[in-house]
Amino acid sequence: MDIEQKLVASVQGALKALYGQEVPAGQVQLQKTKKEFKGHLTLVVFPFLRMSRKGPEQTAQEIGNYLKENTNVVAEYNVVKGFLNLTIASPAWIELLEAIRHDEKYGLIQANEQSPLVMIEYSSPNTNKPLHLGHVRNNLLGNALANIIAANGNRVVKTNIVNDRGIHICKSMLAWLKYGNGETPESSGKKGDHLIGDYYVAFDKHFKTEVKELMTPFLAQGMTEEEAKAKAEAESPLMKEARQMLVKWEAGDPEVRALWQRMNDWVYAGFDETYQRMGVSFDKIYYESNTYLEGKKKVLEGLEKGLFYRKEDGSVWADLTPQGLDHKLLLRADGTSVYMTQDIGTAEQRFTDFPIDKMIYVVGNEQNYHFQVLSILLDRLGFEWGKSLVHFSYGMVELPEGKMKSREGTVVDADDLMDEMITTARETSNELGKLEGLTPSEAEEIARIVGLGALKYFILKVDARKNMTFNPKESIDFNGNTGPFIQYTYARIRSVLRKAAEQGISLPDTLHTGIELSEKEEGLVQMLADFSAVVRQAGSDYLPSLIANYCYNLVKEYNQFYHDFSILREENADVKAFRLALSAEVAKIVRLGMGLLGIEVPERM
Repeated sequence: MDIEQKLVASVQGALKALYGQEVPAGQVQLQKTKKEFKGHLTLVVFPFLRMSRKGPEQTAQEIGNYLKENTNVVAEYNVVKGFLNLTIASPAWIELLEAIRHDEKYGLIQANEQSPLVMIEYSSPNTNKPLHLGHVRNNLLGNALANIIAANGNRVVKTNIVNDRGIHICKSMLAWLKYGNGETPESSGKKGDHLIGDYYVAFDKHFKTEVKELMTPFLAQGMTEEEAKAKAEAESPLMKEARQMLVKWEAGDPEVRALWQRMNDWVYAGFDETYQRMGVSFDKIYYESNTYLEGKKKVLEGLEKGLFYRKEDGSVWADLTPQGLDHKLLLRADGTSVYMTQDIGTAEQRFTDFPIDKMIYVVGNEQNYHFQVLSILLDRLGFEWGKSLVHFSYGMVELPEGKMKSREGTVVDADDLMDEMITTARETSNELGKLEGLTPSEAEEIARIVGLGALKYFILKVDARKNMTFNPKESIDFNGNTGPFIQYTYARIRSVLRKAAEQGISLPDTLHTGIELSEKEEGLVQMLADFSAVVRQAGSDYLPSLIANYCYNLVKEYNQFYHDFSILREENADVKAFRLALSAEVAKIVRLGMGLLGIEVPERM
């Protein structure tokens, strides 16, 4: 039982003893005491005035007196109008730390077979290019959210939908056929996804050159530059070839399909390497090439049931005007599907594969309207979770230099970014002497943990709903709100605990409750206890940033404590034991919190 629960029970006892009234726990309102007043928790006494038949101040005095005299939770109190400010006694804080100590996974709820099943979709890469900085934010958010949802007692299935079909895939394939000379990942020494990405850029480069040449006669005819460009793009032989390849793919042409499979396999091998390095995984991967026909089938079923309608040109639409939206295209006149149709098909497959209770899509905020429509259509088609699907909508991530473009090859590649972060972490750590005394392999492992931790933390500490600028240099700093600052504090605590063990100091099973704690120590115990509530809120509000910033605030407070108080040099053995136990629990909660974000913490630095 935590301090608030104990206090609520004590207040209920006080009201029964003083006024002969049984009061439900829900009527006892406790809140954190405002900084300008002395105390830890404040009881609002206004709801009890009817039963006391006295003024708010006298009622607060009577309850305060009773609590101080009849419980070991309250050390002292003060009254401000109808508010009773309570100072919690040291033994209560020590007992609270004991409760946290004896729960290895404090704040985390284990799921069981009856727990709700939540499916989370994230990543959603295209097989024509490697993962980039935008994918990094998506993957880190999706992975962290999955961990947090699981820590709130849910069963979680992590899924990925791979965009492995369409004109953009054909562009890479065609460019490879034309300009590749049979190049492979093995022959070039490149990762498969990088190799294919190069050909996507090559297609765009040749296409632009071709369009420029084709524009010349149209401009000579007096067309505007915009008109000439549109005409040239429409007549581009390269683009026509790409479209013909897509038609062949749709028709199941054996040669095109074999090339498609070969090149996609190269890409998947590359993706797997990047995911593994990033610490991201999936329980099930779906492919658009398998789901788009399912979606088409589902839409045609809906058409037969009168849920959708067909226009004269043969296209199929959904009327969303009753929901205050417009009409949505589901199948084109030629019978081909759109993204919405594919998402319906993927939903059908997922619903068949898993008894989903809730579906969460981790997709950027430019798709807000898409998911609003998808929710309505899935509900209309009879998916139980359709109406309650969650679009975890996040903002765009840019670099200090601005936006990125895949076609032009100006994106920040995820692998290159991770390399850069690890290199910077190595250099910064060396400059600051953080790697002294370590073997080369230990130093390299620290550089990896710190570099990737800096990247992950910098992205996850920002409210996901906001656009953000990722600055690699700012992220690797051993001071301030950064991953390395938190990691270094964790390593510092582990060092203190190792030194204690070397000195033969072991922590007792039970801490002595007769010592007086400082305000800083009480505050740290309270912060540790808050971890459980932060995990609950991060899960209900879908905000990994709450956990990131909680970890930062916790280590910031601990560092002040570490600076102001002796630990190993403390002469009183009971106080020393308490401070070591407090340090160990700060380290544990930091490890658990950072673990939810997918961030490792090093044992030494």
